[in-house]
Amino acid sequence: MSPAAPPGMTFLTGWGRTAPTPARLARPASAEQVAELVRRAPGRGVAARGLGRSYGDAAQNAGGLVVDCTALTSWSLDEGTGLVTADAGLSLHDLMAALVPRGWFVPVTPGTRYVTVGGAVAADVHGKNHHVDSSFGAHLRSLTLVTADGAVRVLTPADELFWATVGGMGLTGVIVEAAFRCVPIETSRVRVDVERTRDLDHTLETMTATDDRHRYTVAWIDLLARGGRMGRSVLTRGDHAARDELPRGADPLEFSPRPLLAAPPWAPGGLLNPLTVRAFNEAWYLKSRPGTSVQHLAPFFHPLDFVDGWNRVYGPRGFVQYQFAVPFGQEATLRRIVSRLSAEGVVSFLTVLKRFGPGTPGMLSFPMPGWTLALDIPAGVRGLARLLRAFDEQVAEAGGRLYLAKDSRMAAETLAATYPRLAEWRRVRDEADPRGVFRSDLARRLGL
Repeated sequence: MSPAAPPGMTFLTGWGRTAPTPARLARPASAEQVAELVRRAPGRGVAARGLGRSYGDAAQNAGGLVVDCTALTSWSLDEGTGLVTADAGLSLHDLMAALVPRGWFVPVTPGTRYVTVGGAVAADVHGKNHHVDSSFGAHLRSLTLVTADGAVRVLTPADELFWATVGGMGLTGVIVEAAFRCVPIETSRVRVDVERTRDLDHTLETMTATDDRHRYTVAWIDLLARGGRMGRSVLTRGDHAARDELPRGADPLEFSPRPLLAAPPWAPGGLLNPLTVRAFNEAWYLKSRPGTSVQHLAPFFHPLDFVDGWNRVYGPRGFVQYQFAVPFGQEATLRRIVSRLSAEGVVSFLTVLKRFGPGTPGMLSFPMPGWTLALDIPAGVRGLARLLRAFDEQVAEAGGRLYLAKDSRMAAETLAATYPRLAEWRRVRDEADPRGVFRSDLARRLGL
């Protein structure tokens, strides 16, 4: 049982549910109220929070103030250009529900709709289209930021502070608004092409040869497959469908996704184990028949969102999401890591591989041209800390990095070795926040 929070405080965790800490929680209703909270910042500082979908401790601030921005939800759309101006607390779910029936789609979406606009900027989120469209920051036209002095500043890509904020994990100020261009669509469907690969080399070769033919691509990897099947995958590629691809009578822009199931409020530890995950992997691989079909947006982009509270399935100890990127030319590192995971029988319910294209100028943005692998592992797996530390070293040696929005256990030394613009980011952050008003558990852990 978790201990009681100190008076006036609330225990908060990331989506991985691994390290709860208490903080005072405030829910301002306007940018002016955010500014007033920042001006009265307590000694332990201020952290911004959206819907809590960072997997680790980025939106926690032990003993300090956490500003919950989810009451900031106004937005507008320029129908002629697709320019959206949205408050930071608006979720991509609510934004899509409004945009799709009007014939527009967000430029980038991660694997869940339940992230806020502010969170998408702070983490510079990426999706299945990074090889074509880069990450969220590439589509921004302006940001409105509450800085450490309580000022409300409008920033553009010409400002250094803009690019310190994109991917800056909320440590340069509280984002209260963003303007970005969206994508015109004819329908709320995706034309999806599915292909199965026999092993990891086949997966890498096929993705390299075919990814550029599609706007959206991703590979699901069976980490428990061994021997000649190691790294076998299901490749899923997609493009927005045209009206003439829909059945006669279908509403072309219908979009009303909602959870179909709810994870129980409790789940026993060990529910996800080699036996259950191996059975799931085998069924999923065989179920994924090669071919082309037309799907709705939601199951293609956000399949896990159909299970409300799916993070509870990992049991009371939670889980660790581990995502790294390595440059093209470092495929040997990727192979070594997948081989080690397969050999040790590491249980990962969802393991996905993508190819990144050029990144944004965000000083702490994660994506780089290369490969990225993401996996989630129950936190109680024996030897997990040792295994991931070994992977950290291999990723760093390959010139890669770990994703801050997913991280819950990286060492400060690893961050310093893998983010080459860290000193530049610190200089810009220190100029904007010389007193260190903006803090988080992640910032303390990584010496930020």
